[in-house]
Amino acid sequence: MFHYLDNAATTPVRPESAQAALEAMTEGWGNPSSQYALGKQAADRMKLWRADLAGALGCGPEEVYFTSCGSESDNWAISGALECNRRAGKHIITTAIEHAAVLEPLKALEHQGYEVTYLQPDRRGRIDPAQAAAALRPDTALVSMMLVNNELGAVLPVKEVAQAIKRAGCPALLHCDAVQGFLKVPFTPRELGVDLLSVSGHKIHAPKGVGALYVRKGVRLSPLIRGGGQEGGYRSGTEATSQIAAFAAAARLGAASFQKDAARMAELKAYTLDRLAREIPEAEVLVPDGAPHILPISLPGYKSEVVVRFLSDRGVYLSSGSACHRGRPSHVFAALKLPKALLDGALRVSFSYDTSREDVDALMDGLKGAKEQLFTTLS
Repeated sequence: MFHYLDNAATTPVRPESAQAALEAMTEGWGNPSSQYALGKQAADRMKLWRADLAGALGCGPEEVYFTSCGSESDNWAISGALECNRRAGKHIITTAIEHAAVLEPLKALEHQGYEVTYLQPDRRGRIDPAQAAAALRPDTALVSMMLVNNELGAVLPVKEVAQAIKRAGCPALLHCDAVQGFLKVPFTPRELGVDLLSVSGHKIHAPKGVGALYVRKGVRLSPLIRGGGQEGGYRSGTEATSQIAAFAAAARLGAASFQKDAARMAELKAYTLDRLAREIPEAEVLVPDGAPHILPISLPGYKSEVVVRFLSDRGVYLSSGSACHRGRPSHVFAALKLPKALLDGALRVSFSYDTSREDVDALMDGLKGAKEQLFTTLS
């Protein structure tokens, strides 16, 4: 028996998604590009799966392009937008707390002569939209801003930035990494005013290895992969039908229960906050509001990696930040400019629709045990 509280890293595959993948592998395994009946059946299923994801996103099926993951979607959005908008200029705006799938491509672009402005958060991870508006220039070609930060749960002002771009008459395209926001907070790409938006399957109870990129109708990106012309010629290669089937099932079911699931995660978050305040008052909540599924806290004076191992030995799984850091210090927590003791003790608790109060109770017992049995550091 274990208690999983790291859903921002990945989510367990829901049975319906696994079943959809199995059926695609064992019954509808034809190549969607083949012209005989088995291939056409697979192509017809692809249309249905694309429509399912588009329905969950609130966009048109023709605006959805399947990828292998959220990181690929982010990379393609950045390179494709800059190629599409190359006449606008070589200035890019992003935030200092973006996922590495955005920051690393931008670092590479800086070596190619692009100039990148990094918007800084306040201590709670909030980005001031006025800061973004002030950074806009006539040569700004791209703004990339995530919707929900994967380590803090902070919700960023994407809609307000879209409005600022429009008011300024700026030519920039707006990309949003919505990997942590999809089916966690309410939005549609049109409501946000974005041109490009990235999502991922394994954050919504689909398997790893599948994602998607929303491309607003009228925006024409350069192809990501050239070859046989799949995905409207934008991303060639035989479609990963089993992963796509599972992704579509998870999106369809998640959209149907969105309000109930969000309310459940918000209730669990409030329950955790209440128990922390009463039983571990020295724990500091780094971002108390934000998205319902992420709660970053810190045990000052304790090393987060030691606490994570202590909890793991007791069957409680959470993280000290993004799984992509692999134990390295988090640039997100560092950007908050917190005291070293808070940074050293930072932990991320993240919930899902199937998280229970028993999971939170096990976490609280584990944290109290860590406080009693582990030595504090001098940081």
